[in-house]
Amino acid sequence: MTRTVPVPHGLPTERNAGPFDPPREITELREVRPVSPMIFPDGHEGWFVTGYDAVRQVLADTRFSSRQDIGVLHALDADPDMPAQTEPSPQIPGMFIAMDPPGHTRLRRKLISAFTVKRMKQLEEHIIDIAERQLDEMALLTPPVDLVAEFALPLPSLVICEMLGVPYTDRTGFQANSAKFMLRQQPIEEKMAAYGAMMAYLGELVTAKRADPGDDILSDLARDEDLSIEELTGISFLLLLAGHETTANMLALGTFALLEHPDQLAGLRADPDLVPGAVEELLRYLAVADIFYRYATEDLELGGETIPAGSTVVVSLLAANRDPRRFDDPDALDIHRTARGLVSFGHGVHQCLGQQLARVEMRAGFAALVRRFPTLALAVPASEVKLRTDMNIYGVHELPVTWTETSR
Repeated sequence: MTRTVPVPHGLPTERNAGPFDPPREITELREVRPVSPMIFPDGHEGWFVTGYDAVRQVLADTRFSSRQDIGVLHALDADPDMPAQTEPSPQIPGMFIAMDPPGHTRLRRKLISAFTVKRMKQLEEHIIDIAERQLDEMALLTPPVDLVAEFALPLPSLVICEMLGVPYTDRTGFQANSAKFMLRQQPIEEKMAAYGAMMAYLGELVTAKRADPGDDILSDLARDEDLSIEELTGISFLLLLAGHETTANMLALGTFALLEHPDQLAGLRADPDLVPGAVEELLRYLAVADIFYRYATEDLELGGETIPAGSTVVVSLLAANRDPRRFDDPDALDIHRTARGLVSFGHGVHQCLGQQLARVEMRAGFAALVRRFPTLALAVPASEVKLRTDMNIYGVHELPVTWTETSR
């Protein structure tokens, strides 16, 4: 019996099972049919993939193209009256996340050396220092304070700006525009205006770096004459957006999750050696970058279903990370779990380039926060925390917290 997923206004985003869990409709669907037909708001049909094995298969098989289907993105996230397109969008220079090999391979290779495990280990002490300094500033404030504004957002923003050579003093502009760009269901003109403002800013920045390079990643790339200014701008956009949005939301939402699971937080405070494993578990449990799109370039078999060529395929990383066929008691937050095989950073050739940087930032951030603020608590009821169900990267808009004492 064929079961379709009605999506009158886009994919289910209401966190009706709790702030940390997938929407109940997605969990129910995964149990019944992990590769399921779905109908988009504009009426065209596609597929929704929620099972762990099938999600990994989609992400690993480059016949599921990463070139984004603009019609689907418009139908899900923007103006519902916009005419749909059913072909992949033209390639945007430098946007390797939306490219297939060999174009994707060419650009990604130019960045690998900047994000190796070895390079991240070299940066770790400096990132720890940044986290400690940010908490020094937060400790001087009178609670309650917003943890997003005072810690979760500044930490990765400071790090990525320094690595890329983006002036941190410009953060207000690019953070505001990135937030507008990530907002769901807004007129495409507003989304593209924010995108255009970021691209214009970054275009000027990389042009200046090509003329007078410094000691940073964007300068290193600007020295490569094989890259055009347009490609440099697209690469800069991806690195800057991903470099602060995802980690900031993991730090804030992860803190919220720990505060709502006091036994897990107590265990982390009692044994700081648990922090690396706790970071992996929080990545699995929360998966803030959840929904990804692919485009079938030929007829393909997936989870016992035939996916016709030309189909839009939507995958949920959070649903896959909560699949009981892969993880025992998957809806429990357990910092003692060995969370191997999580797909929070994707899988295959598009697995997140900056995943080791994100891990270092989260290890530094959570370790310092739980040590320095032993009485940290929510300053509002959990039900009043504003969730980012309106954004393409999940998290909290604000996290009001309080404390009675701090320590070094």
